[in-house]
Amino acid sequence: MPQVPQTLDALAVRAWCGLALEALGRAREEIDAINVYPVADGDTGTNLYLTVESAAGAVEAVFAAHDAVSGEASGASAFSGASGASGEGAAERPTLADAVRAMAHGALIGARGNSGTILAQLLRGMAEVLAADDETARTDGQGLRLALRQAADSARQAVAHPVEGTVLTVASAAADAASGAEGDCGTVARAAYEGARAALAATPGQLAALKRAGVVDAGGRGLVAVLAALVETFTGEAPGAAAAVPVLMGHARVEAAAVEPLGDVGECADPAPAPEEGGPAFEVIYLLEADGAAVDRLRERLDQLGDSLVVVGGDGLWNVHVHVDDAGAAVEAGVEAGRPYRIRITHFGAGDAHMAGAAGRPVRERVQRAVVAVVPGEGLAGLYTEAGATTVLARPEEPPASGELVEAIRRAHAREVVLLPNDADLRHTAAAAAEQVRADGVRVALIPTRSAVQGIAALAVHEPERRFDEDVVSMTSAAGATRYAELAVAERESWTMAGICQAGDILGLIEGDVAVIGSDITATAETVLDRMLSAGGEMVTLVLGDEAPGTIAAHLEARVRESYLAVDTVVYRGGRQGALLLIGVE
Repeated sequence: MPQVPQTLDALAVRAWCGLALEALGRAREEIDAINVYPVADGDTGTNLYLTVESAAGAVEAVFAAHDAVSGEASGASAFSGASGASGEGAAERPTLADAVRAMAHGALIGARGNSGTILAQLLRGMAEVLAADDETARTDGQGLRLALRQAADSARQAVAHPVEGTVLTVASAAADAASGAEGDCGTVARAAYEGARAALAATPGQLAALKRAGVVDAGGRGLVAVLAALVETFTGEAPGAAAAVPVLMGHARVEAAAVEPLGDVGECADPAPAPEEGGPAFEVIYLLEADGAAVDRLRERLDQLGDSLVVVGGDGLWNVHVHVDDAGAAVEAGVEAGRPYRIRITHFGAGDAHMAGAAGRPVRERVQRAVVAVVPGEGLAGLYTEAGATTVLARPEEPPASGELVEAIRRAHAREVVLLPNDADLRHTAAAAAEQVRADGVRVALIPTRSAVQGIAALAVHEPERRFDEDVVSMTSAAGATRYAELAVAERESWTMAGICQAGDILGLIEGDVAVIGSDITATAETVLDRMLSAGGEMVTLVLGDEAPGTIAAHLEARVRESYLAVDTVVYRGGRQGALLLIGVE
C-alpha cells in the first residue's frame, strides 16, 4: 500500500490528482445525468474529468522532467520542447510549488465547460497560497486551510454573477468548515469534505432549477468527489466507505457512495429539462493570451453579450467561458483583447462542437470516415483542416490528453476514424483514446505517425471512398515512407548522439536522434537535408516555425533544385510549433 503523506508536498499533489481523476471517472456518468444548471447539456461530469485529467498530466510531466534532469541521459532532452525541463543540477523530486503550479496550469489549459473552468480557478487559488515563497509554512493543516479559503474566494470572483446553490456555494462551505478544523492535513481535508457534502445536500433548496429536476448541483457533486480524493490522499481511506452523498432523484432522496456512480441514473431520475426558452444558443470557450487590463474590458463586453460568464487565470494566460447567441461576437471580443486559441463553440441544441472556423456552418451530418490529427502549430492546423481533417492543437510543452483526443474523435462525427498522433510520445495517449471511442461503436485506426510531416504524407493519399482497410494501409505506407527531421535550440549543455552541445546550439534531429550540432540555423538545416537526401527522395516538405529565419526556405529550395534532380520541394508555415523547422523527405 502506498505510504500516506503526512504533509503537503509534491508527492501529495501528485497522489491527489490521480485519486481525483479516478473518483471523477467513476462518478462521471452520474454527474452528467444530474446536470441541469446552467444548461441541461449533460456533460458536467465529463468536463470535470477532462479538466482534472489535464491537471494530472501536467503534474506527471513535471515529475518526468525532473527525472530527465536527474538522469541527463538523453540527448534529445537538451533541446527546447523535448522535456520541458530547465535549470541546472539534479533534484530528487519537484517542489510543492512546482507541483501545484503545474496542476493549476494544466487545469487552466484543459478546462471544459462552466464547472471545469471554475474548478480550474479553485486549483489556481490553492496554488497561489501553496506556491508562496515561505513554502515550508504552507505544508501543514494551516496551509491547507488557507489554500481552500483562497480557492473558494478566487473562484467566486472569477464568475461574473455568482449564483448560490452551485459549485461556488459548495466550495465556500468547504472552506468555512476547514477554517474551523484544527489538526493535520487529513483532519482539515475531512472537515472540508463534510462541509461540502452538507452544502451539496442543500443546493436544491437554493436553486429552483435543481428543485424542479429533483437533483443536487452537478458541479458541486463533482467538487465533493475531488475533496473525497483529498481526504483519501492524507488518510488512506476514501470517505465514501463511511459516508454517502445525498442526491435527490425524482424528488425522493437516494443515497449514493461519495465517489461511486449511481448506476443507471436515467431509470430513476426525471428527464433533464430542456434549456429554458430564450437562453443563449452557444457555449464559447477559448484560451486567451492578454494582459489584465484587456481582460477587464473583455469581461464587460462578454457580460453584455451573454451569461454564465467565467474568466479564470492570470499572468497573461486566461480561460474564457461564456454562453451567447452570437458566438462570432464572443470570439471577436477575444481577438480585440489579445490572442485567443483553442477556440471551442458548442451549440446547445445540437450538442456538436466546432473550431472557430466552423462557427456559422450548419451542424454536419454523420459522415462515413474522418481523419483526426494532432498538429503542433496553428499554420499546420489550417493546412490539415483545409484537407478535411479534424485537428487537435498541441502547443509546445502542452501535449493533449487522451480525453481531448476522444473529444476530437467524437467531434468528427464519423463511423470510421483514422487517428494521426504525429508524435512518438503521444502513441500511448492516442491508443487509449482510440480504445475508449471503440467502445462507443466507432471504428478507429491508429497510424503511428511520429511527426506532422508524416501526417501530411498520409493525408495526401487519404481517399474516403476506398474501403477502410485499404485506405488505412495506403496512409500507413505513405507515412512510413517519409523520413523526418527537425531543428531545435539546445536549452543547456548536454551529451547527445552527435557529441556535447552547449546551451543555444542548433540541434538537427533525424528520426528523433540528434545528428548535427551547429551554430547557424540555415547551415545546420542544409547539413540535415543533405544527409536525408543522400538516401534518395522524391519530395521534400519544409514546415517553418515562427522563429525560423525568413530566408531559410528559399535557401533550402535552391539547394534541392541545384543538387538533387527531380526532387520537388513544398513549403508550409507552421506558426508557433516549438521546432524551428520540420523536414520531411518522401
